[in-house]
Amino acid sequence: MKSRRNKAWSAWVCAAVVASATAASARAAPAKPAASARAFPPGTVVERARALAARPYVAPKSTLPEAYQQLSYDAYRDIRYRDEKALWRGDGLPYQAQFFHPGFLYPVPVAVHVVEHGKAEPVRFSPELFTYGALVKPGPLAKADGFAGLKLTHPLNRAGHFDEVLSFLGASYFRALGRGTVYGLSARGVAIDTALPRPEEFPSFRELWLERPAPGADRVVVHALMDGPSLTGAYRFTVIPGASTVMEVEATLFARKAVEQLGLAPLTSMYLFGENDRGTYDDFRPEVHDSDGLFVWMREGEQLWRPLQNPSRVSVSSFRAASPRAFGLLQRDTAFTSYEDLEARYELRPSAWVEPVGDWGPGAVRLVELPTPQEVHDNIVAFWVPDAPLTPGVPLRVAYRLHWGAQAPWPRTTSAVTATRIAAGDSAGARRFVLDFSPEAGASRSDGPVDILITASRGQVLHRTVRRHEPSGGWRATFEWVPDAGAPSELRAYLRRGSETLTETWSYLWTP
Repeated sequence: MKSRRNKAWSAWVCAAVVASATAASARAAPAKPAASARAFPPGTVVERARALAARPYVAPKSTLPEAYQQLSYDAYRDIRYRDEKALWRGDGLPYQAQFFHPGFLYPVPVAVHVVEHGKAEPVRFSPELFTYGALVKPGPLAKADGFAGLKLTHPLNRAGHFDEVLSFLGASYFRALGRGTVYGLSARGVAIDTALPRPEEFPSFRELWLERPAPGADRVVVHALMDGPSLTGAYRFTVIPGASTVMEVEATLFARKAVEQLGLAPLTSMYLFGENDRGTYDDFRPEVHDSDGLFVWMREGEQLWRPLQNPSRVSVSSFRAASPRAFGLLQRDTAFTSYEDLEARYELRPSAWVEPVGDWGPGAVRLVELPTPQEVHDNIVAFWVPDAPLTPGVPLRVAYRLHWGAQAPWPRTTSAVTATRIAAGDSAGARRFVLDFSPEAGASRSDGPVDILITASRGQVLHRTVRRHEPSGGWRATFEWVPDAGAPSELRAYLRRGSETLTETWSYLWTP
């Protein structure tokens, strides 16, 4: 578990590493002479991954000087990419690229290439691409075999200003922004053996290829080669920035050995405390989290909402779903007053929805919640686990869209859970649950009676009520629940009017 959280924290660091690009003149150029370019036909990365999987895994070793492998967090932050050296700067293109310096938590450089006219040419590391502050005691790094990762910038929020929209940094971690949001949760290429009784495996992107975009293009393409002890992978990311930034992901995976638990389209986030799970934190802020719940949209139409928790021990929940329409980790509460944090600005953290493309078959959305005492740790992971195993000799091809932003990418078809609050009940030993729902979607307000249907795997449900939430125009439902001898219980609830389902399904795991 410690290994996973350290890797997740490394992804969190990337937001503070380098400032966003500003106007300047020069740009980073692919290596010369042009003879260094190699043909890059379609399928190049897939064939590289296939060939790599046929060979034994060789763990990469860092060639960096020891001083750079031992950099502190503050010293690493004191290395900054020169804005004027951005790739494609001054070319009149809608995208520019900058690169992260190797060292600190990222001692193994990643090779980066630029693809143009069917040929790939490497981008060479040079200390002239960076500024080295006073905290960097080793001084400029003379040479390296690549970079720690890259970021893409684009006029996302206002014309002429290149904002960061996407970064790749640390193992197979990456993350993106929609308009008006700041970095929060991350995604990964795959999750292997997460929360099993053995160390989790973290394959890494070893090489990246950037396709030079056309003038005025609304999208940019990044390819990635993944390598790890159990598998290799070829990824193609088509990034379309906007109010909700869309990433079209195509992946082909090759197993070196059988993988017990393969997690596809994993998302990782942070939840310290919130309205439903404040714990014992003595903090002036009402809530601290990058995401507040898991959303699952079943193929048959049911929508499910599971509020996140910071548990006292590792918690794993599975939601069976045959090829779901979507799932994601969301930051639904976007009110500043819910966080009161002028620095972190948690109300601006994006949500991320995974939209499967094609039939993913039977499987489950799995939610892993890890205990954490600090907000710098990503302790939440959600991913899809297919029933079909990944075995050597049988490649797995998977496609999905990632939507990053503050608003859902689809029109809302049902009332959503907007708050979950828990307090002492009136009955002996009971807990009182207060659930708020948004106004009804796509329907006129009706005066018909509304009921709440509640199920509990253990314990007794008492005193259920539903009333109109006049300030919001939605609904408030309350009930008391008496635990059964301190045992965990799975609670589910939704509102209905007659035979009509009004809301998504609220799901909650109560643990003593």
